Amino acid sequence: MAVSTPAKRARHGIKGGSKRRAKGGIARPLIVALLVIAIVAVLGYGYASPYLALDRLKRAADARDAQTVSEYVDYPALRESLKEQVSALLTRKLEARANGNPLAALGAMIGVALIGPLVDAYATPDGVAALLNGMPPRGDPTQRPPVPQDTAASSSGDSANSTPAAVTPAPAPSTAQTAATAETAGTNAPPQPPQTTASYRGINEFVVTYQHGVGDTRYSAILRREGLFSWKLAAVNLNG
Repeated sequence: MAVSTPAKRARHGIKGGSKRRAKGGIARPLIVALLVIAIVAVLGYGYASPYLALDRLKRAADARDAQTVSEYVDYPALRESLKEQVSALLTRKLEARANGNPLAALGAMIGVALIGPLVDAYATPDGVAALLNGMPPRGDPTQRPPVPQDTAASSSGDSANSTPAAVTPAPAPSTAQTAATAETAGTNAPPQPPQTTASYRGINEFVVTYQHGVGDTRYSAILRREGLFSWKLAAVNLNG
């Protein structure tokens, strides 16, 4: 029968301790590496979060997905910002056209009073889509966001279906009329996609700037952080 001596027990203890130290030495760098990867992933996602939110918001607005749009828009804050910005834009335009006219102040007051419907129209999915596609308010109280093409086509189809079957053909347009129509169509054509730049303006604010070309007035859509990774469209800057 083998007898365990103190020397044998000491040797076994040394071997066991060496194995545990070897396992601990391998596990510790692995844990550190995993922690570093996790931190880098979180920081990367945090940096990219406003870009992702902007992309999702634009897709939802273009699709007129009101429920998704509402997740990425702070409508009360956006409405307040639109009211302030449109009022300033309208006032500046009227002052530029006043030229000493005593009725200019009255016109400015009337114009500011009429911007409520404009603000309400732009604080909608249609208005958000217009803002994110280079079609902001320009200081005209009668301006409204463009109607989606599918809605316009549906309205046209309904009108066509309600037209009587017997219709007298219209006379062929003259050359002058054709030229005038082409010129009008070119004037009313939708603007080309704007040049867009996006960047942080502080830790909690992300600014997307739109401009159609050199000399065109720039405007900005401003997203603000909601929580750690969430962002919402909360303001605009229409005055350059």
